[in-house]
Amino acid sequence: MVTGNIFHCRKNSWPPEEYISRNTLQLFDFDSAAPPKQAWRRRLNSHANILKEFSVTFVEAIKMVRLGIRLWSYIREEASHGRKAPIDPFTRERCKPSASQGVPLGGMGSGSISRGFRGEFRQWQIVPGTCDASPVMANQFSIFISRDGGNKKYASVLAPGQHEGLGKASDEGISSWGWNLSGQHSTYHALFPRAWTVYDGEPDPDLKVSCRQISPFIPHNYRDSSLPTAVFVYTLVNTGKERAKVSLLFTWANSIGGISHLSGDHVNEPFIGEDGVSGVLLHHKTTKGNPPVTFAVAACETQNVNVTVLPCFGLTEESSVTAKEMWGKMMQDGQFDRENFGCGPSMPSSPGETLCAAVSASAWVEPHGKCTIAFALAWSSPKIKFLKGNSYHRRYTKFYGTSERAALKLVHDALTNYKRWEEEIEKWQSPILKDERLPEWYKFTLFNELYFLVAGGTVWIDSSLPSINVNSDQDPLTKVESIDVKVTKDEVNCTHDTVFEHTSTSGCNGSTGVGLKNNGDSAISQNKRSSNYFPHHLKSQDQQYDSDDVGRFLYLEGVEYIMWCTYDVHFYASFALLELFPKIELNIQRDFAKAVLSEDGRKVKFLAEGNYGIRKVRGAVPHDLGTHDPWNEMNAYNIHDTSKWKDLNPKFVLQVYRDFAATGDMAFGVDVWPAVRAAMEYMEQFDRDDDGLIENDGFPDQTYDTWTVHGVSAYCGCLWLAALQAAAAMALQVGDKFFAETCKSKFFGAKSAFEKKLWNGSYFNYDSGSTSNSKSIQADQLAGQWYTASSGLPPLFDEFKTRSALQKIYDFNVMKVKGGRMGAVNGMHPNGKVDESCMQSREIWTGVTYAVAANMILAGMEEEAFTAAEGIFIAGWSEEGYGYWFQTPEGWTIDGHFRSLMYMRPLAIWSMQWALSIPKAILDAPKNPKLGQVQGIPIYYGSGNKELGCNKKAVIDRVNSLQHILLIKKM
Repeated sequence: MVTGNIFHCRKNSWPPEEYISRNTLQLFDFDSAAPPKQAWRRRLNSHANILKEFSVTFVEAIKMVRLGIRLWSYIREEASHGRKAPIDPFTRERCKPSASQGVPLGGMGSGSISRGFRGEFRQWQIVPGTCDASPVMANQFSIFISRDGGNKKYASVLAPGQHEGLGKASDEGISSWGWNLSGQHSTYHALFPRAWTVYDGEPDPDLKVSCRQISPFIPHNYRDSSLPTAVFVYTLVNTGKERAKVSLLFTWANSIGGISHLSGDHVNEPFIGEDGVSGVLLHHKTTKGNPPVTFAVAACETQNVNVTVLPCFGLTEESSVTAKEMWGKMMQDGQFDRENFGCGPSMPSSPGETLCAAVSASAWVEPHGKCTIAFALAWSSPKIKFLKGNSYHRRYTKFYGTSERAALKLVHDALTNYKRWEEEIEKWQSPILKDERLPEWYKFTLFNELYFLVAGGTVWIDSSLPSINVNSDQDPLTKVESIDVKVTKDEVNCTHDTVFEHTSTSGCNGSTGVGLKNNGDSAISQNKRSSNYFPHHLKSQDQQYDSDDVGRFLYLEGVEYIMWCTYDVHFYASFALLELFPKIELNIQRDFAKAVLSEDGRKVKFLAEGNYGIRKVRGAVPHDLGTHDPWNEMNAYNIHDTSKWKDLNPKFVLQVYRDFAATGDMAFGVDVWPAVRAAMEYMEQFDRDDDGLIENDGFPDQTYDTWTVHGVSAYCGCLWLAALQAAAAMALQVGDKFFAETCKSKFFGAKSAFEKKLWNGSYFNYDSGSTSNSKSIQADQLAGQWYTASSGLPPLFDEFKTRSALQKIYDFNVMKVKGGRMGAVNGMHPNGKVDESCMQSREIWTGVTYAVAANMILAGMEEEAFTAAEGIFIAGWSEEGYGYWFQTPEGWTIDGHFRSLMYMRPLAIWSMQWALSIPKAILDAPKNPKLGQVQGIPIYYGSGNKELGCNKKAVIDRVNSLQHILLIKKM
């Protein structure tokens, strides 16, 4: 825990007074118009530099040439079927990545649009798994000001004019608009999920303007946080002596990014809604069979605010109304004709034609007066379709229906509810922002890294989540085409249990039905105890827990690595979901628990070695939930055979136990226990010498998938030790005394072997092999101890070993790289030189640095922790850094070149916050409970999180049923 005022001497380097005059801040000191004291800030005239991507060395390229050839062939094969390969390092986006990002718009899982700090709308992710980074430059806010007497007039787009894509001012498109803002006196302030843009006398020296961007990202609110909408609240303060008429203009192209606006058949339609909400609906017909999208742009009319619209204008001289004419109308009148509301839907656009709409809101602002004007944007794409045929309805349709016209209701509710959203957001953020023990950079970076839960390609669908019942039939939510789903029935000590097995169609005489197979083989050897404990009579009890369903949730590993819920990375990122949306986190674990007990026998070619295997092995935790058919076709990752990876199964056990302990949800624990035990038993095959400790197999068989490991490894071995301890503790909780004793016995033998083979007196060697990097200092060597401490379990090692290893990491991996201003490099030789044995050993991984910092906090090394993590802030988020804000990559090299922008793992910064405020359920949990007593097990009933509380009698019945089965199995 952080001790009092450790950071009292640190300068608050981001005070708003350095960016905005104190007088202007005071003018906005009402109605949340002023930016907060803690926020990430930029001036609008800041240069958005082009980001530099990493490159492999000649030696690395030679090593990977065969992989590269196979990957190129695979990418071309996928493209021939109209699909994008999940990993494609050969194709480059036409829009080069730049340091221009800002807070994204909308809630989670309904498609997202990002907005750069200079005001451009970019990073379009409306269609799942696709991202177009290019800004749509017609999408802008603009301002028109005229003062009494008409002596002073100002007009400008509210974005600096140095954007790409602007042509000659003489054309009929957006270049004809007034791009008059220098940005010198305008600033951007970000504290996700809100952002403020303050125009301090631009373009009118006597008018102060604040734009507040609000999205409904509200922890523990599983309704509003799914809504695809955002609000822009403009606060106007007239410091002049004359009354000013101010007209704000919101223009929007009928586009979902890229060149989609040119495809044709798009329609715009004006509307007048309830409570003064008026605007334009933009109906977008997508290509390639994707479901349609409807946008709504609107403003709220009040006694002082007049709203008018121009439903259609175009960007070429062939348009009936051109962008230039639209701008001229606003310059002259400051509004559009009221008759435009009655013109009805437009004619569908022609191919090659860009259809745009405009909403104007005008008001008079008295001398020294104030005025508020609110706009909103919503987009409704109720159905999502994955490329291999499965379609689902998004989460928000549970509340708004499945029509695209729900955009009208969404935009109305956004404009009438945003103040309540802000109250809830401030209530959530305030305790952290007011915690004087914490450095300022940490406070706003903690919140801003959450951008990924919106902009990370998230998908949130409305569905009943199938309970983890291995007897249940095929998931009713989905249909599996071209494969059989077989039910494998094993008889174990008179108790029949059922698991899913996916095999190729030809494996069942061409049948597509559900078949039965007695005593089916599985990846778990037959001499191991069965992990399938749920008989049919528990199914009805499972259904009791579906009443509070929050749907199913997916998020990408990264916008460049298109795989859903990549599990080895979720291990780091999941702290954010557990802290803020625990029901979503538990449902993700349920999805993986179900997957553990399934098998998919379809053949897959693994590209690194060129060999073949099956897509999913029973007992193995999948690498991911898929790409083009998530939940049904898992393991889209095909570089290595991840059924042989050594970190996935321990990570599953550790995450499940942490979530179980933190939430106190016994129903969840009972549901997933069969998968936990199966995952542990599966790993026994990797203990080659029966010392209880797993060994690696001489290839990169873990999350560092270019970093080869030989023998026992610090990373996987430590995870395994922690998993043994967690499995023993959980087994005791659910009444599996035998397995608890088994894990306990293995743990002591494995720990002894681990320390004997790897401990060198100051840290744990990278592995037990004899290669040049076997004695490297791995930053992530204590990942298992990190989870152990985060879950309230006893430490794996004595305090001296843990602190010594962490101190070594700090002294070498952190401080020997640019004086600690870059984060922790993954590998460092004991002589102080970076381990360059492979691409990943020489990289600094942002999420791993945050995880190491959390581990240091848990070990009482707070100052070292925040120094290490601050290196990520300095390199990635500060003005002197490389420009990775709101697109934090997986990692960078020591010269700052990135790999994989907008990546999941940096959400691990929330593990630092977890370490600073361990949940009460974990702190109050009984420590070192005696193994060997089934009755009298301490059971939690939701003490950790009220929203996850459950019916006590039902849970007790489930536990008793489970214990009864266990006793039968031992007879």
